[in-house]
Amino acid sequence: MTPEEFRVAGHELIDWIADYRAGVASRPVRSEVTPGWVADALRGAPPEMPEPFHDVMRDLREVVVPGVTQTQSPGYFAWFPSNASLESVLGDMAASGLGALGITWQSAPALTEMEQVVTDWLRELCGLSDVWHGAIHDTASTACLVALLAARERATALSEDRGGLQAEPAPLTVYASTQAHSSVSKGVLLAGFGRDNLRLVPVDPVTYAIDIDALRRMLADDAAVGRRPAAVIASLGTTGTTAFDDVTAIVEAALPYDAWVHVDAAMAGSAMLLPEHRDLFAGVEGADSFGWNPHKWMGTILDCSLLYVRDVELLIRVFSTNPSYLRAASDGEVTQYKDWGIPLGRRFRAMKLWFHLRLAGADAIRQRLRRDLANAQWLAGAADAEADWEVCAPVALQTVCLRHHPAGMINRAALDAHQQAWAERVNASGRAFVTPAQVEGHWLVRVSIGAEATQLDDVVHLWDLCRESARAVSP
Repeated sequence: MTPEEFRVAGHELIDWIADYRAGVASRPVRSEVTPGWVADALRGAPPEMPEPFHDVMRDLREVVVPGVTQTQSPGYFAWFPSNASLESVLGDMAASGLGALGITWQSAPALTEMEQVVTDWLRELCGLSDVWHGAIHDTASTACLVALLAARERATALSEDRGGLQAEPAPLTVYASTQAHSSVSKGVLLAGFGRDNLRLVPVDPVTYAIDIDALRRMLADDAAVGRRPAAVIASLGTTGTTAFDDVTAIVEAALPYDAWVHVDAAMAGSAMLLPEHRDLFAGVEGADSFGWNPHKWMGTILDCSLLYVRDVELLIRVFSTNPSYLRAASDGEVTQYKDWGIPLGRRFRAMKLWFHLRLAGADAIRQRLRRDLANAQWLAGAADAEADWEVCAPVALQTVCLRHHPAGMINRAALDAHQQAWAERVNASGRAFVTPAQVEGHWLVRVSIGAEATQLDDVVHLWDLCRESARAVSP
């Protein structure tokens, strides 16, 4: 494709994206394709010769779009906000167009230095002190793994330089609440701690935050039998209910064991942009690492996850590689992000944050977050006003957890099945998409308010649909 051919195709694609976003509200929110439908529609012999761009666009419209759940729809209330602001889409396109090779500072000085700038911008906007140093990863799962690897090496005085965990005399243990994200357990396994050394700490039955007394007991019990507490994961905004652990208390509990404290605020971290909600994040300054995803509620397009650490020198010591073909005269004077994490090559992820912040501005982002918080409070109030509905977890931010209680239904298994049934009816309607979830053994329905296009009218319509669906499946 020549630059001129690209220009023509690019204009057509941009027009299509704009039309798609303008009309996304008219599409069914949840993808309703059956397993294998997309693959069957796309399958065929590999193309040996160029195909017309028109044919590719046709398959994009007719095959790909039906096979996508419409996370940009105002009726999307599932999982977590997965916004892709058009400002950041432009940045993503610019980064792809540049095709920069991000392996060292020398390979793309702008890639490295823009990442330094935007991570500092977000640190300042979130009210964090300058002891923190940030890097952009793909997801919070990777950020958590990086933190756990650093924790492992601090606890073992850099066992990677000796025999690794296999040569350690005592098992290392990791602690997280029962409500921690599944990426925590995956990270524990990938970092080599082993499932037997993961301690899932009970939570408060009302707030669903980690039980600090239970954590202290588990830390002490493990230390008493010769195990070595290595890391504690604090969850700020759990996936199930958006519960907030007490980071100050966790840091105090971990301190006698020199256990690394990683704060996972993947979705909720966006709320740090709001000064009036920073009390939810009290104690973060005492942690060792802190991660959150601008590619969720804040709205920078996937993938864009921030990991801040206090001890950069340890991170570099753990992850540094220095093959001869990457050495340059600038070494020692510049940041080398290849030594801050797992991959050598990096995408120009900073570009989409840079475009997003410059073209939207932090104030507009804050106003949108406040709108979502107000809409969540409206929904919680509407549910509280009806006797057969329960808001079954504190509404800390923009997620409202609901249960419907039909008259006379007291059997727990029947109630659990009922929540799943009315949620499925909502989702099957195509008008909205919500997430049933099991929390502490019982089912509820999560309404995660935060799609960029969602206004109060959309939340009102969802509430009407929830009540209509619950009545329709009630005995």
